[in-house]
Amino acid sequence: MSNAPAHHIAFEQSAGIAAGSRFVRACLRQPVDRTPVWLLRQAGRYMPEYMAVRKHHSLLDICRTPEIAAEVTITAAERLGVDAAIIFADLLLPFTPMGLEFEFLAGEGPVVHRPVRTAEQVRALRTDRVDELSYVAQAIEKVARHFSAPRVDGDQLGIIGFCGAPFTLASYMIEGGSSRNYVETKKMMYGDGAAWPLLMEKLVTVLVGYAAQQVEAGADVIQIFDSWVGALCVADYRRYVLPATAELVQRVQGLGVPVIYFGVDTASLLPSMAETRADVIGLDWRVPLDEGWKAVGRGCAVQGNLDPITLFAPDDVLRERVREVMTAAAGQPGHIFNLGHGIVPDTPVESVIKVVEWVKEFSRHE
Repeated sequence: MSNAPAHHIAFEQSAGIAAGSRFVRACLRQPVDRTPVWLLRQAGRYMPEYMAVRKHHSLLDICRTPEIAAEVTITAAERLGVDAAIIFADLLLPFTPMGLEFEFLAGEGPVVHRPVRTAEQVRALRTDRVDELSYVAQAIEKVARHFSAPRVDGDQLGIIGFCGAPFTLASYMIEGGSSRNYVETKKMMYGDGAAWPLLMEKLVTVLVGYAAQQVEAGADVIQIFDSWVGALCVADYRRYVLPATAELVQRVQGLGVPVIYFGVDTASLLPSMAETRADVIGLDWRVPLDEGWKAVGRGCAVQGNLDPITLFAPDDVLRERVREVMTAAAGQPGHIFNLGHGIVPDTPVESVIKVVEWVKEFSRHE
């Protein structure tokens, strides 16, 4: 009788993907020949190939054009030699079919011009137009087709789909963009016992449908980004956010894939985040990897957690920091090497490539 959780067994039986991908096997805490590695925002503004595309296309144009989104995704994965490709998309794409328009302004990032601040606005949000996001699934299909054959080492490159988490997407909707203090978000959260739960419910409905499209198109794993959840104290997270997030995680797992749940500045939230029952918890760089793993429990895999700014450090410093993360993981099943946040603009590409190579080198010596 297997000791694996029931949903892990279902993943393996549903697609047979675990046998061919060290990345997926690591998500399920199964033995691997070496630590898998991929990097948050591995396709982005630090890479000349991406910047060449951006000269002719806006961010949203890239996201909404499957051929270009697939090209950007594939180019980054192949250039870096990583074990997984994450589809090029944006967290806020589901806003449009929900009836909430947004744009990216230079120097400001995403802007929602009519923030959602009232129960009436929440009720007006649509949940029946998820099919309008099918361009992301079409891009995943192209990426999955490109990487369908095993690589030289026999490994199957993993395909990652993703979506935002309910709190993080709600905060963008309510604040109208990024925020320092999340005043408007917390005002609704604390003060409107009808609007907040309804907003969480609508977001979960849309995100499950969106994830289902991605899985059907070939995504092996779904990562749920809760970028701003570190703005919450433990009590608020548990009361206002955990129930909806756990529902999202478990419904996505019900699609037959493992789930990675990642947040930033979340050291105090890690034990509660693990209660979502996500297969993997992403750790940011503020907590040592072994301490973060202890906080979420050894029954969970972890992903991380090199500080992305160390990619600007001299080689000897950077190499040692990579070694420190690997040492903290101690070669135990269930570690996926990654950054503790996304690669930032102007990061030296060669440093990124070296990190991937060093992870492979240190894995062989474990």
